[in-house]
Amino acid sequence: MIELLPVTPESLGRASLWVGAFVLTLFVLARLLPIPYVDGFETPEGTRERYRLTGFPLYLLTLAGVVGAALGGVSLAPLLSHFWSLFVVANVLAFGGTLYLFVRGRRRTPDLDARREASPLPPALHDLWFGVELNPRLAGVDLKMFLYQPSLLGLAVIVSAFAFAQHDQYGVVTPEMWLYQAFVWSYLFTHYVAERFMLSTWDILAERLGFMLVWGDLVYVPFLYSLCGWWVLDRGFEGGAHQPWPWWGYGLITLFHVVSHWVFREANWQKDRFKRDPSRPIWGKAPELLGGRLLVSGWWGIGRKVNYTGEIGVYVSFALCAGFSTPWPWLLPLSLVILLVQRAGRDDRRCRAKYGELWSRYAERARFRIFPGIY
Repeated sequence: MIELLPVTPESLGRASLWVGAFVLTLFVLARLLPIPYVDGFETPEGTRERYRLTGFPLYLLTLAGVVGAALGGVSLAPLLSHFWSLFVVANVLAFGGTLYLFVRGRRRTPDLDARREASPLPPALHDLWFGVELNPRLAGVDLKMFLYQPSLLGLAVIVSAFAFAQHDQYGVVTPEMWLYQAFVWSYLFTHYVAERFMLSTWDILAERLGFMLVWGDLVYVPFLYSLCGWWVLDRGFEGGAHQPWPWWGYGLITLFHVVSHWVFREANWQKDRFKRDPSRPIWGKAPELLGGRLLVSGWWGIGRKVNYTGEIGVYVSFALCAGFSTPWPWLLPLSLVILLVQRAGRDDRRCRAKYGELWSRYAERARFRIFPGIY
């Protein structure tokens, strides 16, 4: 078992150094890498931002760093020993970043009352949670897009640390661990290789940058998405030597991941490709629009948030790598169900307000949001 070190001034200092160096390096590279700007889509406010998509080179550099550590005999397992200190530091960074964005946004953004959603929250709490500015920038870097880098690449480093720790502890890396690594790194690869699709997502177009997104990026994703690794690490070693699953078990988990991953990404990519080129075929046919406004081709004619269906399936595949000996790894997909159901409901209310009766017709065509026959 990994020895989880207590939170002490010394461990917090070390964790602060690691987190600070990691985030600062990513930020400097995001600012200085010679990547051309691309145009984003028009936001609900009528603005159009420009972005530098630095994610893929940062992904490759992170992968090279992990491989270099393995080849150089440098273990990443100490990151797991300092898990709680890293968790504390990430929370401090998230709360501090939220406060900075709140104060900065209130100084720079007029007509706040007109921009707030209908919400039972007091105005100050609403602005802290949902954010004030739509596209805050610092030193020329779009902060909302940038926060995906320490979020997802931080996840990659923590997940990789479990493979190092397993090798250090047992002298092998099990098939479950290799699958877990492959699932997470391929999930990040498909995100970054087509990073441009993010510019058409609701997060980038319409969500303001507040605690909800900041904490989600800096804490929720790297620490909760890697939760399964704690049980993948020791799975099968309870009786001494590792007890593997039958080959078909690994095959079924892999198949489930591939299908879920494909549904998740392809649904998002279909909408992004349609926004860029409305004449481009979807599943071999010309795109069909309902009322000339709502896409009902491909996955978007089947479910209103079928991309969420696939996404939840991806996280289920992470949990499957840990087996069924404990329910704790299943907190990851369960938390995503809660989060995405809430987000799908918010999106449905916005769309009903925007499209009116047309949205009701669309809901009759695409009859479920996330789960067929349930929601």
